[in-house]
Amino acid sequence: MSDENPSQTEYDPSAPAQAQGLDTEPAASETDATPLAQTGPDADAQDQDLDGQSSFADVLSDFERSHTHRAQTKQLQGTVVSLTAGQVFLDIGYKTEGVLPRSAFSTNAEDVNLGDTFPVSITGRNEEGYYELSRFRVAQPRDWTALERAFAEKIAVAGTVTAVVKGGLSVDVGVRAFMPASRSGTRDAAELEALVGQEITCRITKLDVTGEDVVVDRRVVLEEQARGALAGRRAALKEGDTVTGTVRTLMPYGAFVEIEPGLDGLLHISDISRARIAKPDEVLSVGEQLTLRILKIDPETGKISLGLKQMQPEPWETAAERYVSGQRIAGAVTRLTDFGAFVELEPGLEGLIHVSEMSWARKVRHPSDLLKQGDRVDAVVLSVKPPSGTGGGRIALGLKQALGDPWLEVKRKFPVGSQVEGPVTKLMNFGAFVQIAEGVDGLVHISEIVADRRLNHPRDVLREGQRVKALVLAIDPDRRQIKLSMKQLIPTSIDEYIAEHKVGDTVSGRVVEVTPSGGIVELGEGIRSAYRAGTGRPGNAAAVQKTPSPAPSGASAGKPDLSQLSSMLKARWKGSAPAPSAAPEPLAESQIRSFRIVKLEPEAKKIEVELV
Repeated sequence: MSDENPSQTEYDPSAPAQAQGLDTEPAASETDATPLAQTGPDADAQDQDLDGQSSFADVLSDFERSHTHRAQTKQLQGTVVSLTAGQVFLDIGYKTEGVLPRSAFSTNAEDVNLGDTFPVSITGRNEEGYYELSRFRVAQPRDWTALERAFAEKIAVAGTVTAVVKGGLSVDVGVRAFMPASRSGTRDAAELEALVGQEITCRITKLDVTGEDVVVDRRVVLEEQARGALAGRRAALKEGDTVTGTVRTLMPYGAFVEIEPGLDGLLHISDISRARIAKPDEVLSVGEQLTLRILKIDPETGKISLGLKQMQPEPWETAAERYVSGQRIAGAVTRLTDFGAFVELEPGLEGLIHVSEMSWARKVRHPSDLLKQGDRVDAVVLSVKPPSGTGGGRIALGLKQALGDPWLEVKRKFPVGSQVEGPVTKLMNFGAFVQIAEGVDGLVHISEIVADRRLNHPRDVLREGQRVKALVLAIDPDRRQIKLSMKQLIPTSIDEYIAEHKVGDTVSGRVVEVTPSGGIVELGEGIRSAYRAGTGRPGNAAAVQKTPSPAPSGASAGKPDLSQLSSMLKARWKGSAPAPSAAPEPLAESQIRSFRIVKLEPEAKKIEVELV
């Protein structure tokens, strides 16, 4: 049985008109006509040629011929005559129009126009008296042949529920059929009882002609119609549409929202709120009504993605106007990464505190050294970069800037020449860093640590954490550098020596080191000086002529008076010993010789001499 060539069956005059699908609503001409049959003794007389030409049998035969096709198949051609917000009205050739829901069309009838025609089937009447139509093909069987064809082609058939029987319902589909209660599409006994007397559409699932056993299924037809209507409603939805829905189920990853009966969408946890949430039930509850935006419809699976936060204004649109460089803000730490901490400025808007912007005083290796998730912090906006086509927006924050820049007060608090004190924070090959204030470190160069000897490494005399005192030598705020000296605060005999002498004085000293270009001379206990060659060059054959000292009285010429050796050396240390008269001798270590002071640097505690 097909739409184009429906099966023809013989009309059964004994069957009820409704059971045969006849239009029981007579046309106007039929209503005004003289009754075709009467009862009583004159009935045979009345069954004569009513107008002198036709008999009742002829009229009935004509009626059968004009209505048989329509009665057998229930398949009609409907023409659209009007459209409303939810329904489409069609002229089906009867006095009363038929009606289809917009959802019966794949585009929700958006592309349906007046005059369009569609094949339809009658499924019943609504409360307003209009024929309820279906776009499914529905047959009205008249005999076993028609039933066999409907069963083979899986064509839905119209039937009338006649009674409730054990296990289900008795249905008249031209013959008596049985419909199990589980396949009736009802939920309880009351709904099952309510079907009695109603015309339904069902499908034959079992047909035994010999045993006259027919089983029908209404539920499968209802499900097909529901799927078709659902597909139509889904097709009518578009990405970007605003819809309302009810929260049906909450899951760890989001919420399922029913936007229409039988039509659900997924509201992912990331699209619930612009603020970060751990679980959907923190902000949603089952049964809650929501206004949502359709974000995506998967064309293959039909799955619908919904968004709730998208119904709120996008905070980045005005972020650059509301947050400017230098502005102080407060917020909660939402998450920590290896490179910094994210702080929530407002729902949907976060700023980043980089590890380099967390402390003036120490080098932060990981944000967890100072912060933890959930901490409320004060920070300063360093920069704002709105979103662009190449990436999202960024707000850079500074934690240490909220505490104030200590370098702004360095010159006032620690002027050159002042004495400072603090712990050693780091030892390097070239010196030691000393913290003189929170966020302010100064460098003591290795040459400024001690004055009495040369160090190979600052750790020879210092350790990290040791508190030391130092003198401020220079300050460079732009480069954030301070030069310090420890040795210039240590009182030594060299200070006294420099105070007692001047450039040009001749002094005595013991040679402690000889090099081709000079050497080191010890002028007193802990007092050393660099020397340069004068009348003789160190390390070569040239010698300095020495004036012999007068022989001490009372001493024999062959033996020196050793009792006066100490006084002689002491006099030479002070520079008053007479020049030796012995013949010049090569310069060597441990010799005591005479030198002339050529340079004195009190601040650097340096003395330079030359050999005379």
